[in-house]
Amino acid sequence: MNAALDQMTSSVVERSALSARDQNEMHALLDEHFAGVSREQFETDLREKNWVVLLSRGTKLVGFSTLLVYETRVDDETVSVVYSGDTIVAPEAWGTTVLPRAWITAVNQLRRRVPRGRYYWLLLTSGFRTYRFLPVFWREFYPCFERATPAAQQRLLDHLARDRFGEQYVPTGGIVRFAHPQQLRGALSSVPQGRESDPHIAFFLRRNPGHRTGDELVCLTELSPENLTAAGRRMVRSK
Repeated sequence: MNAALDQMTSSVVERSALSARDQNEMHALLDEHFAGVSREQFETDLREKNWVVLLSRGTKLVGFSTLLVYETRVDDETVSVVYSGDTIVAPEAWGTTVLPRAWITAVNQLRRRVPRGRYYWLLLTSGFRTYRFLPVFWREFYPCFERATPAAQQRLLDHLARDRFGEQYVPTGGIVRFAHPQQLRGALSSVPQGRESDPHIAFFLRRNPGHRTGDELVCLTELSPENLTAAGRRMVRSK
């Protein structure tokens, strides 16, 4: 790893504790990499979250992920959920594990805020790079190419998606189609030559053919130590 990446740091802060500078830098970074990101839309999304993971290199913000951590009831059972909102990492920081390490550490710490029931990650993604985090760090997640989604997991995914996104959720495809979608800019929306041969990426492209126009694939994984891959366990140990 080069010296620049060695300088990467992370922090987890309550959304209400973000400074005006933090929010300005977050919006600027998002707008640099996504088309269709108005300041009003960014602030509306941010107000709905309660935690933020920030990634910095020196004094420069190079990535962030907004989180909504909450409890809900599904089939008379309490379920705890981490919903990922806006997430972006600048290309200059792609060669580091700071984001997954910080993210996994954060959700483990935030479990104390929602201690009841099973603990799930509700992820929306219009980019194959974000989807590719799932098989790297978690053993079971849905949807995936290796196995059909079990009926109980599909009911839970459908319930959480309908509850949060209403009519914007298209259950037949497992897609959320926002009225004002964010679209990755330029080359970021393209799959580099040869990457389509990766079975996880090929599956993502089949399941979300409208990803370039901002369609978001809804994904679900249980956040438990037993569900971490070897790489995921290393993220926990290296925190």
